[in-house]
Amino acid sequence: MASIEKRKTAKGDVRYRAVIRKKGYPSQRQTFSRRTDATRWIKQTEAEIEQGIHLKSVEAKKHTLSELIERYIEFYIADNRKDRKRIPQLRWWDSELGDYLLTEMTAPRLSEMKQKLGKDKSPATVNRYLAALSHVFTMAVNEWEWMDDNPMRKVKRPKEPRGRVRYLEEDEKNRLLQACKDHQVTALYPIVILAISTGMRQGEILNLKWQDVDLSQGRCVLHDTKNGERRAVPIVGLAKSVLTDWSKIRKLNTDLVFSGRNPRTPIFIRKPWMEAVETAELEDFRFHDLRHTAASYLAMSGASLAEIAEILGHKTLSMVRRYAHLSEGHTSEVVTRMAEKFL
Repeated sequence: MASIEKRKTAKGDVRYRAVIRKKGYPSQRQTFSRRTDATRWIKQTEAEIEQGIHLKSVEAKKHTLSELIERYIEFYIADNRKDRKRIPQLRWWDSELGDYLLTEMTAPRLSEMKQKLGKDKSPATVNRYLAALSHVFTMAVNEWEWMDDNPMRKVKRPKEPRGRVRYLEEDEKNRLLQACKDHQVTALYPIVILAISTGMRQGEILNLKWQDVDLSQGRCVLHDTKNGERRAVPIVGLAKSVLTDWSKIRKLNTDLVFSGRNPRTPIFIRKPWMEAVETAELEDFRFHDLRHTAASYLAMSGASLAEIAEILGHKTLSMVRRYAHLSEGHTSEVVTRMAEKFL
């Protein structure tokens, strides 16, 4: 039920107070200078209530971005610990826009923040900041009904440069492996061999446990991966031989394949790794480039992009297209065989 009350202010001005009362919904009130505006507001608000839109807009007027971010961290990240990396990004958004109401989270305002981020951060990093807040808005729309829509959908993401492809040439690989083998930290050599042979990430290797390694079958199972899916990784050839030797001198007080001084935590290899890179005289080479090396070697060995993606644990082919040029020889052979057979 809706009504319009005519009132006069202390100065004698006429005002029209529109009131909407509907069973099951909180009363809504708004004051206007003209009756026609009050009537229009009643019709629009009643229509929104029928469509289930109005309550969300009311919630958006009640809450600030800071309150939404705190709820997200408390209720979502608490149950999804892999997303903790988003917290620093969300804290930045909180410091910049935290005092604004959710109704003020517009595409133009978010675009301004995107430009500000782009002044000192790479396009890839800017996209991570945008994606972090976008997921917060998605939760606010779908699960908590604090917002009608996700305003980040209208913000164009900056284009990222082509992915880095830095892999070890033959002589570089030999120098690095020798430097790792000679290093006093004996775990460094098997860790690097595993990285080159399997393409596993540093965290996946360092958190690997013996119960997830099956040397008789030549494989290991990764339970805690970046994309959240369990992945089986083949361990063959030199990697299998090296890991077998490593298992013969394993520490009995830990389940970790590569534990540190504390048997419950992985070994810290940052310093040994940097020393080995320096000894091998490698330029512009990071540990993650061992993963690129594995992918590049697979491509040059004739593996398809789909096979590389499966081994490295990518859900889509987009991340492995950077290696396509390395498999051109293989694809050329495939086309040649097809031409010879059918043409």
